[in-house]
Amino acid sequence: MSIVSPGFSGRRRSADDRLPPGQYLTHDFPVLSAGPTQRVTTAQWEFTITTEAGQAHRWSWSDLMSLTSEEITTDIHCVTKWSKLGTTWRGVPLDTFFEDIDTAADYALAYSYGGYTTNLPLDDLLDNRSWITWEFEGEPLTPEHGGPVRLLVPHLYFWKSAKWIRGLRLAFEDEPGFWESVGYHEYGDPWREQRYQGD
Repeated sequence: MSIVSPGFSGRRRSADDRLPPGQYLTHDFPVLSAGPTQRVTTAQWEFTITTEAGQAHRWSWSDLMSLTSEEITTDIHCVTKWSKLGTTWRGVPLDTFFEDIDTAADYALAYSYGGYTTNLPLDDLLDNRSWITWEFEGEPLTPEHGGPVRLLVPHLYFWKSAKWIRGLRLAFEDEPGFWESVGYHEYGDPWREQRYQGD
């Protein structure tokens, strides 16, 4: 199955129409991380969603590979002002993981191997808006880019697409993650230039 994110099909638009304010186009894929590159094997990797009631739902690498995956073509935008257009990924929508999860939570804190965290409204993870991904441009994700598995939330600045994703903790109240706790915007909409608190 292949999908194209809404807004990137139909009438062909110029690159400028696809660049949020203040962004520049790059053909590279810059490597930026909050800490050292994590080296997690597929045998070690596990993904856990913990509900607000403390119930944990877990998936191994083999569990992930058994789920129906999609090819996603989308633009990505980094808070450091670069944008990369028409990137292609393979992954499983977060909706799939939530099919059997009973939650009334409004927020999620994504956490990674290595200790990185980032907060997101739960609505931004559902309705085919985010994925758990393991391929980029037809190749396995390298550790530098978050492999073996990273979160992909392309409608927000790319720091929300946590590398080396390990799990989500659901909650009724928002809890700032790593960058949000040092002054980055709580939400991070590139089209509204929500880079820092107060933007």
